[in-house]
Amino acid sequence: MPTINVDKYALFEELGEQFTEDSFQKLCFDFGIELDGDTENDPSRPKDQVPELAIEIPANRYDMLCFEGIALHLNIFRGKQPTPNWRLADIPEDKLQTLTISDSTAQVRPYAAAAILRNIKFTQASYDSFISLQDKLHQNLARQRTLVAIGTHDLDTMKGPFTFEGLPPKDINFVPLNQTTEINGTELMEFYEADRHLGKYLHIIRDKPVYPVILDADRNVCSLPPIINSERTKISLGTQNVFIEMTATDQTKLDIVCNIMVTMFSKYCAEPFVIEPVKIISEHNNVSRLTPSLTTRMMEVEVDYLNQLCGLTESVESIGKLLTKMAYTTEPSTDPKKVKVFVPPTRADVLHPCDVMEDVAIGYGFNDLPRSSPNRSVTVGKPLMINKLSDIVRHESAMAGWAEVMPLILCSHEENFEWLNRKDDGKTAVRLANPKTVEYQIARTSLLPGLLKTLSENKALRLPLQIFESSDVVFKDESVERRARNERRWAAAYYGKTSGFEIVHGLLDRVMTMLRVAFVTHEEGLEGKSIDFKVSENPSEKDGYFIKEIDEPTFFNGRAAAIWVRLGGKLQRIGELGVLHPTVLDKFDLRYPVSTLEINLEVFL
Repeated sequence: MPTINVDKYALFEELGEQFTEDSFQKLCFDFGIELDGDTENDPSRPKDQVPELAIEIPANRYDMLCFEGIALHLNIFRGKQPTPNWRLADIPEDKLQTLTISDSTAQVRPYAAAAILRNIKFTQASYDSFISLQDKLHQNLARQRTLVAIGTHDLDTMKGPFTFEGLPPKDINFVPLNQTTEINGTELMEFYEADRHLGKYLHIIRDKPVYPVILDADRNVCSLPPIINSERTKISLGTQNVFIEMTATDQTKLDIVCNIMVTMFSKYCAEPFVIEPVKIISEHNNVSRLTPSLTTRMMEVEVDYLNQLCGLTESVESIGKLLTKMAYTTEPSTDPKKVKVFVPPTRADVLHPCDVMEDVAIGYGFNDLPRSSPNRSVTVGKPLMINKLSDIVRHESAMAGWAEVMPLILCSHEENFEWLNRKDDGKTAVRLANPKTVEYQIARTSLLPGLLKTLSENKALRLPLQIFESSDVVFKDESVERRARNERRWAAAYYGKTSGFEIVHGLLDRVMTMLRVAFVTHEEGLEGKSIDFKVSENPSEKDGYFIKEIDEPTFFNGRAAAIWVRLGGKLQRIGELGVLHPTVLDKFDLRYPVSTLEINLEVFL
């Protein structure tokens, strides 16, 4: 969840009360946010820096990603101010600024919205908060500017009407923000290639046939979304009229971002909470609309539903008062069993009556909700069989002196294949489309990389190290709707100055014994696949498990075996055990031998 740093003294002044750390922490908890830190008594804080509060915000509350949003909603919650009446300024049709979306933008970013904040008065703090909110929305809701990009401009340096067009890179010439030299679109890509901040956004449009641009009436470039604005229209502390334009690949996210930006900072306008709309004319479908919409949505919610899930017996009037604390407005419905709930334009996260119910519970106080035991249950709870089996294996492994570890299920492609001397056939591993780092490229197909990375990070500890894990691996599977399936496995690794092969073999015997799977001898080769599994007195044909030597590059030659099990007459290879090959140890930076075993637990169900 995002964490917002705010000026402690400024926030308390805005709230009209000086809180102690404990009292403010309680207020945050009651509202559903969390005080993550207070730098006032932090010895590492520079003396000239004002104390800050680090406040953790729920991921769905985009309207609280800035100082203004936090102060506003805490004041509404405490009954210190009503929910603002955000509204559009009444501008004659012929006086409206317009933004025309050209057909050419369909190849890159087909949607756009805009709004104007008139006669705004910035302070350094509110200006910094304005810029910070843009950045927070870019990182969260806008998914690194891929869905929505926000541009802010000094309207007095521009001349409408405006157009949003897609132009060839070489036809786009302007001076980028904080630069002095004019460059074109192609040169811009080269110029910002190594830029730590902007370089990561270039890929969004780099390979497109045209680049999106916002142009004013004189064909001056105002911005090249989603990369950078023009120096010519740069806003500053002295800016009085702010033109906010947003371009997007997702219409829904665009409208949410537009509403959040203008509602949070319209309080600084000469006429608070009044926003000047912009007429958007789309050549894609010959449709025009005004943005922002600032639509208040109405939901009819059953009172019994709200009361039952919260354990309350509140009336319509009482529920209305509780929802008022959460920035809603309410009215009685024509149906006495329901209440009309009006959702403000800032609350795009409210999609279902259960969201309203959650806010009723917050308004009432989670700690004050009645506590009771259910009188009846419609089901009998019990663990899934695979989880019960995993717990048995965990228990036996721990009783044998092995320590459980829990590595991440994501790993790099190299760790899962190359480092284990295995080849990727392209049909096994599930790849992430947009991995954050090279360490998290695929969902693992084996538990071994996690165990070996754990050993590598703890190799300074006293040897030997004996660790195990019982968890899922993931495989591609075209036969199921989701195109992938999980498989529960159990694996163990022994790291010491001797190979420890007999130790992991002993752990396997112990677990198999507890699972009541006997060890049997089997002299026949497995390659022919002509084995007769008729029940007889011959031990080699009874149900049980046995091991068979294999030659695989993951393991040291002559020190590896496949684990075979026959249950109900069905023979399956369920895993391997052996001493790892020296090249595998070298890749994971391990200096001593490692013996491992890994088996599929699902065959025992």
